[in-house]
Amino acid sequence: MNTRYLKIFSVLIVVAAIFVARLAYLQLFTDRYALNAANTSIKIEYIIPQRGVVFDRNGKILVGNQPAYEISFTQALMKPDFDTLGFCNLMRITKSDFINRIKTIKKEKYYSKLTPMTFIKDLSREDIARVQEIIFKYPAFSIVSRPQRQYEVSTSGNLLGYTSEVNEGEIKKDSTYYLPGDFIGKRGIEKSYEKELRGIKGMKYIQKDIKLRSIGSYKNGTLDKDVVTGKDITLTIDYDLQRMAEEMLVNKHGAIVAIDPNNGEILTLATGPDVDPNLFTGANKSKNIYALNKDTIYENKPMFDRSVQAAYPPGSTFKLLTALAAMQMGVMDENTVFPCGGGFNYRGLRIKGHGGADPLIPSIQVSSNCFFSYAYLAIINKYPGNPSKGVDEWKKIMNSFGVGQFLNNDLASGAPGKIPSGEFYEKRMKAILKASGSKKDYKNWDPLATGAVFNGMGQGDVMITPLQLANYTAAIANKGWYYTPHIVKSIDGKPNPDPRFKKKHKTLVDPKYFIPVLKGMEAVVLRGTAHGLKSNDFTQLAKTGTAQVPQGKDNSIFVLIAPADKPKIVVAAVMEHAGFGATWAGPACTVIAEKYITGDLKREHLYKKMTTSSFMPEYKRQWIADLKRKGLYVEPKPDSIKLKRMQDSIEFVKKQKAKLKKKIEEETQISKTKKQ
Repeated sequence: MNTRYLKIFSVLIVVAAIFVARLAYLQLFTDRYALNAANTSIKIEYIIPQRGVVFDRNGKILVGNQPAYEISFTQALMKPDFDTLGFCNLMRITKSDFINRIKTIKKEKYYSKLTPMTFIKDLSREDIARVQEIIFKYPAFSIVSRPQRQYEVSTSGNLLGYTSEVNEGEIKKDSTYYLPGDFIGKRGIEKSYEKELRGIKGMKYIQKDIKLRSIGSYKNGTLDKDVVTGKDITLTIDYDLQRMAEEMLVNKHGAIVAIDPNNGEILTLATGPDVDPNLFTGANKSKNIYALNKDTIYENKPMFDRSVQAAYPPGSTFKLLTALAAMQMGVMDENTVFPCGGGFNYRGLRIKGHGGADPLIPSIQVSSNCFFSYAYLAIINKYPGNPSKGVDEWKKIMNSFGVGQFLNNDLASGAPGKIPSGEFYEKRMKAILKASGSKKDYKNWDPLATGAVFNGMGQGDVMITPLQLANYTAAIANKGWYYTPHIVKSIDGKPNPDPRFKKKHKTLVDPKYFIPVLKGMEAVVLRGTAHGLKSNDFTQLAKTGTAQVPQGKDNSIFVLIAPADKPKIVVAAVMEHAGFGATWAGPACTVIAEKYITGDLKREHLYKKMTTSSFMPEYKRQWIADLKRKGLYVEPKPDSIKLKRMQDSIEFVKKQKAKLKKKIEEETQISKTKKQ
């Protein structure tokens, strides 16, 4: 052989040897490529953890867990000779139902032939017992155990919330944890404390053969991860108070909120109508949630949490803040007397009201519309020719009480309410002038034309949520400070670590100005608008509110602090279209305070009055009147489809209320038995 060719051949031999040696090294002595090759036969099996248990502040279990079962489907394991009819008989479904379910699965975004997909949900233990010994004949289908929530109470569905299957957006938001078919907290505590409650999934790496049959754990399980149960959560809620509040809200729209002013812990967060959380579990869960969301007859809206989502004109309860702001801004003091003989008279506007030319404390006692309207005018006119400057200064003071903005707490939902600014009234005045063709300066706006004059007595443009109502009452009880109201007391037995709830928020009002306001609230109970709610067992400070609303009857509003010397609880209540504050919201507040402070219910007649009353006739009247205004009302006919739907909805609500009442009676009986 030519020497030249021999050299070339030798070089090729050496290069080939190096290549073979390198390939052997990569494949035999490193994990990198071996793992990639094995990945097609290594599958991860996830173990779903049980969610944490939810307790009330006294250790009562509110939400626990129970096993739930479903059947999963893996297309890659489907055999050509699959016995469709046999499987349908086993699962008690029709062939067309089977075909439709498979089609639906294959249309899902995250569908894969190799990934188990949910075929049937919410199977009972009886169903599983019936199929578990036979389902091995159908390897494409398997039983999956997935923990499901079990509610130990029959009220507070909005507060507790529920879990449901994740949607596409939720998967995208946390794709490192959630997979199709997983459950996530959708509302209430379940949503706001999802990461604490959900736990950590367990992971098992399983080797599969070419037919996806398990042949053992990968690397002897060294890569497996143990499942970690979700953390238990203890709420600040006192469920005995919560249940009483929910009972008093039956057949009513409104809310009752109670807070410990010393630490911001929410003791009661009740809304009416209430929802039985047990409707959020079981095979009919989706239908129940749909029905609850569609229940708008008489504006019921049971899934609308009025305690945190509804904003109301606060009525006369807001006069307390008007007085504090006016004193802080230096436009009045506790001895100031306004010209209130015969009511409030301002440029042709006349507002009737109680009281005469009195100073602050008697004006709070009788809830003088005149006094607080003049006080607010003084706020507006603090800077002559520049009303916006006075209103903006007032707005800052209001915001310091936590109104007109989100409270930044641990609740899943809420509303900011509304405290209008100077710019708000400038825009309104500009529109008024434009409509009239006037060229006046809109910046020097008119308090009467813009409606701002009504803010001082809690009407006008001021809107407050019941939680904010309770919170600013807590700030008054503390003479100028509050902790952010929150719903979770401890997590896994340790105090809630959230720094938001350790910070003491100070209002922009000097503590000295709270003293006459608190004396006025004392006078309200001793000899004023709430004297009928005075108790011989504990002292109270209060303010009544009767807010006018355009739909019909006034809203009944009340705020209360107890005991007077060392406050332990503040309570706020709103009853929609009920009437006077002291007549309806007042009894609800004082009953809650009495139970919390004394440990017993002494004035049962007040409690009975609340639980047996109904405002549904007024809601029905308003609902029909609104439909007639819109031209949508149709007189019901025996064969009317609309009537049938309405009757079905009403019947659904009646059944749920009956069920709720029965469970409450059972729980009450159990409680009495335990005491005995």
